[in-house]
Parts: sequence; C-alpha cells; structure tokens
Amino acid sequence: MVRTLGASSASIALVEPATGSLRIEVSNGLDAASVSEIIGQGQGITGWVALYAKPQRIPDVSKDPRYVEIRKGIRSELAVPMELMGNVIGVVNCDSDRLDAFSEQDLAFLALLTNEASKAVGRIWLLRQLRSKAAQLEALVRAAQGLARERDEPGISQDLARHTRGLLGVRACAYYKIVDDVLLLKHLDGELSGSELAPSIAVNQTSLGTVVGRGRPVVVPLAGKTEEHLFTKLSEPVASSSLLAVPVRYEDETFGVLMCVAMGAYRFSDDDKHLVTALSSFGASSIQNARLYAKVFTVLSAEVAHEIRNPLTVMKLLSDTLSQGMAPDDPKMEDLGVMREKIAHMEGVVSRVLGMSKAQSGAFRIVDLRKATENAVLLLRLKLQQLGVKVEVHGDQVIPVVEGNPGQIQQVFLNLMMNGVQAMTGGGLLSLHLGVEPGAQGEVVVVRIIDTGTGIPQEILPKIFDSFFTSREDGTGLGLAIVKRIMRDHRGDIIVESTGPGGTTFKFWFPVGK
Repeated sequence: MVRTLGASSASIALVEPATGSLRIEVSNGLDAASVSEIIGQGQGITGWVALYAKPQRIPDVSKDPRYVEIRKGIRSELAVPMELMGNVIGVVNCDSDRLDAFSEQDLAFLALLTNEASKAVGRIWLLRQLRSKAAQLEALVRAAQGLARERDEPGISQDLARHTRGLLGVRACAYYKIVDDVLLLKHLDGELSGSELAPSIAVNQTSLGTVVGRGRPVVVPLAGKTEEHLFTKLSEPVASSSLLAVPVRYEDETFGVLMCVAMGAYRFSDDDKHLVTALSSFGASSIQNARLYAKVFTVLSAEVAHEIRNPLTVMKLLSDTLSQGMAPDDPKMEDLGVMREKIAHMEGVVSRVLGMSKAQSGAFRIVDLRKATENAVLLLRLKLQQLGVKVEVHGDQVIPVVEGNPGQIQQVFLNLMMNGVQAMTGGGLLSLHLGVEPGAQGEVVVVRIIDTGTGIPQEILPKIFDSFFTSREDGTGLGLAIVKRIMRDHRGDIIVESTGPGGTTFKFWFPVGK
C-alpha cells in the first residue's frame, strides 16, 4: 500500500471482540510507540471508521476534529473498514506527510484491496476457530472422562474447577457448594493476584444466588461493581474482570456453582456459557453418582461388616478354647497361631471398611497440627523403638491452627507414619516437617512425612490412593484411600511429592483456620 499509493506509512488495526478497541497488527513506516497504541471504539478517524463502517478520505487532518495523532508529520489520511459478514473486524489506514495526497480513485482502490484482505482474514479466522473448537471439544471429552472416574464429591468438585479453568483459559475458577442457602467455597483453581474470595456467603448476597434460583448461567461484567460481598479482599485486576457463574445442576437439584474470573479485559461469550454448562452437567452427573455410591457403600459396608464380624468373634472364641489343654510344643499350637493372626487381619479389614464409610463423621474444631504431630509420635513411640526407627519433627514451634476433625486428622498421621515404617524393613529415619506455604486460596499448613525406605515402584504410583489397591500381602488397600478422602473433606489434599531408592515424601496440607 505504501509503494502503490505513495503513502508515508500504512497500518492494519484489528478489532478485539472482547472490548471493541483496535490494536495495530501490521504496519509500515510507524515506530514501536505508535504501533503499541490501543485505539478505542470511536476514537480518532480510525475508531470512527470502525464504529460507523464508512471509508474516509481526509485531505488535511489538522482540520478534522476527530483526528488523533499517532505519528508526527501526518498531513492527510485514508481509512477503510474491513468488513466480514456485516461486522467490522478492523480498519486499514494509509497516511501521508503531504496535504491532499490521496484522490477518490485511491480511496476506491484501497476499498477494493481491503475487501479482498477481509475475505482472506475471514478464512484464516474461520480455520483458527474450527481448530479451537475441535481442541475445546477434545478437552471437554477428556474432562468428562476424568470426572466419570472420580468417586468422591470433593475430588469431583476439585477436578471440575481445574478442568473449567483449563478449558476457558481464565484467571481462576472456583467451586461453591450449596448448603442451606449458603454458598461454601470448596475449591479454587488459579490465583487472584491479591484478591481473596469469601469462604462462605448467603445466596441472597451475590449474583451467584441468581444462578441457584434460576438454574441458568449469569455473566457479571465487572466484579468490583456488584460483587463486593463475594470477596473478603478485592483489588485490581480482579475488580475490573468479568465473572461467569454456571449452576452445577442435576435434574431439579443444584449442587453448587462454578464461578470463573476472566483474564484481563475479556468478556465471556455465549459459547463460553455453553461450554461451561456442558462441563458442569457432566460434573453434576458425577456428583449424583458419587452420592449414590457413598450411600450404597455406607449401607452395604456396614451390613457386610456386621455379617462378617459376628462369625469372626465366634472363631476367635473357639480358637482360644481349642488351645486349652494343649502343650506349648504341640504342632497344632502353631496352626492356632496362624488362625488367630488371620482372624485379627480380617477384623482389621472390617474396621477399615467401616471407617471408609464414615466420611465427615464428627464436627470440625480448631486443631493444632504441631500437637497432633507430637501426639501421633507419642502413640507410636514403642512400635518405632521396637522396629529401630528414629523419628524427628522439624518446623516452627508455633504454626497457625486449622479446622478439622481431630480423630480423622490423627488417623491421617498414623496411617502415613505406619506406611513409612513398613517401607523401612531394617529400621531408618522418619522425618515430619511442618510449615506454612501459599496455597490457591490463602495460606495452608503443609506437613511432609519423609521415610528412608526403598520407595514406591513407578508402575503402581498412580494407583496408591485407589480403594482396595495394595502391594503388600497383608494390606487391605484402604489406608491411603481413607487418607485421601479425609484430606479432601478438610479442603486439603495429599500427594506423593517424591519417591525413589532413598525414600518417599508424602505431602499433605490444610487451609489455615479463619
């Protein structure tokens, strides 16, 4: 364009769909400062052409009140809108340092050239859109498959927030669970750059309540204008971000709300609503299945455990009776010892199954994890001494308290510590490290339990938190599954941070108590 029309500079600015502003994408004859300028809708001659979709020939820019200077020395200008299917997608500009440098024929030529360029850009955009939709569809299918594999509600809601954020590429995504007209923050994936979400909020204090009542998605254009109750701390850039709230709904029951925080000036589209609604419906079905599974598992496990425990009690009593009158060196005494050992093992399995079915039993209270750690070490001290295992506790003497069920938290410590002991067959060192680290939503108290055992084989590592999976002959496969469930019920989680021939590190964390 510069060569053909004898222009001093030329540029193509494309419209950003989310904001309506124009950004120069390609140019010739403009410096870096000029190219970085963002042109608002209706601003300057370029913005005016984008707004009204009318080409302009300006013989003397100094006499046009619309003109905004982006390069010194410009005297005359041509500006033509790029249109695609009735919508302006950009503006082509030609500038000259001479007065009245362009004729009407030049404007007609530029309009013809711009029309062909618009068609080419349209084809490229369509191809990119098709590729983007295909990628989103693949991601949606993968997310649905992952949600279908989950069997506990905290895990589903955590994955739902994570998959939704990944699908839209937003700043953050939170999942709120509905309990008695109150929205409880269960999971946050992403970061809010200094802002903080309220841990709970009544449905009538936020736009999220509208989502619950109507069962339809809602877009909040600016979080800072209407959602002050949703945040305990609200600052930029989140305050000027758009929010998308979608119900997680199965038939007529709403389980919770997915809330997405946009990145930058992005405004959510109808396609975004449809995409998140589809994913939330998969999540709702998984939550419904998880609740049915938990209910059936609780009833069935209690009934089966009861039916097994009664015969076990009889067998234990009979084994004690059979030993009466036998000499200590009688060969049958060894058989009775094996029998008692297996009965004790079965009783342990029954107790763990019953424990697995009692999720969230007991009220949450303030818990000092430092004291919980010391109590667990005290309970196991004799066992550790017998097995030649040394224990060390590291970290600050005073750490923030957490909220939880003391009995379940103690069970987490005991299960993990015994796992570490069993991995060190010839004795070793068991280290417990406590500290405070930043989490997805505020600070968390982190505990690391480190053993010097042989490590976990890589082939079984992905399965160790699955129910009934075990690599030991005397194992029940429930210990780590129970720990995982307890941690998720406490709005925390557990991972294997590292493992190898030198030992294994389990890392688990709890949100700091409010």
